[in-house]
Amino acid sequence: MAISLNLPPEAERRLAEVAKRLNVPLNDLAAAAVRDLVAQPAQDFEAVAKRVLEKNRELYRRLA
Repeated sequence: MAISLNLPPEAERRLAEVAKRLNVPLNDLAAAAVRDLVAQPAQDFEAVAKRVLEKNRELYRRLA
């Protein structure tokens, strides 16, 4: 499955810096972060997902 992410420039810059420091491709680092997030216990994941959805509710409404 392929997923496209739109990150704010600052988040993209920070992710690129971490990838460079770890000497891994940016896409691999992003994929690892997502895998780590969904590997957390379901309750933790649901709390994080809910917080992200709530925080970005207006953005998602505009994109719909």
